[in-house]
Amino acid sequence: KNLEVIAAIDGLPADKAGVKAKDIITNINGQSTSGMSVDEAVGKIRGPKGTKVKLGIVRDRSEQLNFDITREDIKLPSVKTKIIDGNIGYLQITTFSDDTAKLVNDAANDFKSKGVKAMIVDVRSNPGGLLDSAVSVSDLWLGQGQTILQEKRGNEVVKTYTAQEGGIFSGLPTVVLIDGGSASASEILAGALRDNNSAYLIGEKSYGKGVVQQLINFGNGSQLKVTVASWFRPNGQNINKKGITPDKVIKISDEDAKADKDTQLQSAQDYLKSKIAQ
Repeated sequence: KNLEVIAAIDGLPADKAGVKAKDIITNINGQSTSGMSVDEAVGKIRGPKGTKVKLGIVRDRSEQLNFDITREDIKLPSVKTKIIDGNIGYLQITTFSDDTAKLVNDAANDFKSKGVKAMIVDVRSNPGGLLDSAVSVSDLWLGQGQTILQEKRGNEVVKTYTAQEGGIFSGLPTVVLIDGGSASASEILAGALRDNNSAYLIGEKSYGKGVVQQLINFGNGSQLKVTVASWFRPNGQNINKKGITPDKVIKISDEDAKADKDTQLQSAQDYLKSKIAQ
C-alpha cells in the first residue's frame, strides 16, 4: 500500500516546499516506506522545530522528486473568514476538528449581521477530520430532516445523518470549492449541499475517501485496520474511490499558480454575482 498525500495544507511546510495532493511518499530520510504504516511514517516525518526531513516523492506515477522540508510548530486555525467583493462571505475550512462547528457557527452569525448576499465555502486541500463536525457545518444550509449522508455496511443502511433545523444559510446562493485534496469530511459537506440543491460546486474532482475504519489491536503489538462501513451521499452515490466531480471543472494552471491567480475562486465570485443580480 502506497503512502499517498491527501493534501498539503495551504501555507504549511509541505505546501511551501511544493508537495501536492496524490504525491506518493517513497522514502523518508533515505528509508524506503515500503511496508511502513501511516503512523510509523508520521512518526518519522515529525520532529523538532527547525530540523529538516527529506522526502522522496513520485508524482503522476513517473516523476521522481526530492524535498527538503523544514519542520515548524503547526498551530492550525481550522476556519478563516472574510467578506469579499460583492458582499460575499468567504469561509475557508482547512480541517474538520472539534472546534470547527463552533467557529463556523460564529462566522455564520457574523456574516448574517453584516447582510452577506452569498457564500463561498473553500474546502480545497482539506483532508477531512471529524464526521460530526462536517454534519454540524452542513446543517447550517439545510432544512430539518434533509439527508446529509448515509452510513452503510454492505447494502444495509446502519445510520442516516439528517439536518436538525433550518440553517442560517438556507436559501443563500452558495459555491463550494473542491479539488483533489478535498477528502472525507470535506466530501461529506460538498455532497450534502450539492445533492440538496443548496450549493454549486466549482474546482476539480475530490479525492474519494468515504470509509469508516476501525483499528483492532493484537497482543503482539500489531494492528489491523478494518473497513467496517462506507459513506454514501444523499443521492445514493458512494464517495469512496469515486470522489465528487464539481458542476464546473476548473483547473489552476502552473502559470496561474505562479502568478498567484486563483481562477477557481474568481469563477465562484462570477457565478455568485450573476445569482445575486437575478
